[in-house]
Amino acid sequence: MQKSHKIHHKTTEDNRRHQLRTAFSFYCSVRERLPVWLLEDMRCMEVFCWDDGHPRAFLPSEALLYALIHDHQDYAQYLLNRYSVSALRAPRCSYCCCRGSGAPHLNIAVRYDRLVILGMMMAALKNCGEQTKRQDYLDSCGGCSHVADAGKSAVQLAVELSHADCLLLLLVEGARPDGLDAALQRLVSCDVSKRHHAQRCLDYLLLFLPKPPLLQRLQDEPQRWQSLLGNKVFSWLQGVAPPPLLLQALRSLVQFGADRISLLPDFLQLHSW
Repeated sequence: MQKSHKIHHKTTEDNRRHQLRTAFSFYCSVRERLPVWLLEDMRCMEVFCWDDGHPRAFLPSEALLYALIHDHQDYAQYLLNRYSVSALRAPRCSYCCCRGSGAPHLNIAVRYDRLVILGMMMAALKNCGEQTKRQDYLDSCGGCSHVADAGKSAVQLAVELSHADCLLLLLVEGARPDGLDAALQRLVSCDVSKRHHAQRCLDYLLLFLPKPPLLQRLQDEPQRWQSLLGNKVFSWLQGVAPPPLLLQALRSLVQFGADRISLLPDFLQLHSW
């Protein structure tokens, strides 16, 4: 009986090691950007991940995470075309095995600055149906507590990392313009080499901000912020003046697409107000 138990235990461990090897091989295959048809054959028939002590095939949402990390745009496009919003479902956490929550694909796209795939995801979200569900997904701050970006929305993460192009795309698609205070802090604390991107993030938030919140840092150091932001923007954020005319005009323009602003001449760019 004891010998039989040992044999069973060894078999289980051998199976687990085999699944880990095949899972890693799938990860490497996506990293090497193998053809889509080959990756799908592997995902559906050859490689497995370990779930509650049992092997199973990788889900489309798990494959999309790999495609995001390694910028395999063709594979990401296939998964989103084939599985639509189901490919954006949060998979179960591999560490604590809790039910997936939040929008990990959005956060991964922002963290790795995968602008092209993020655009594909935004297009897939338009098939979501209910506007409320789409909005909840865009503004989601879920995720397990041990995950690096837990508690942060994709917009907040884009501000933190100064990924301005990702931020603009999210805002154009309707994500809530959170993170103004963090954007101001980022502007004065980041390296000089990243200040241009931090300034763009701040400008984009201002562009989509319906009503500026009262921020204590502006009250504490008015001269400093008035110098950094300019009189018009500072007065608007303080609630003593309307938004600058250029900002109001650009708000109308950006509704036709995120690329409209970049096509403007320099003297009409956001930093000109």
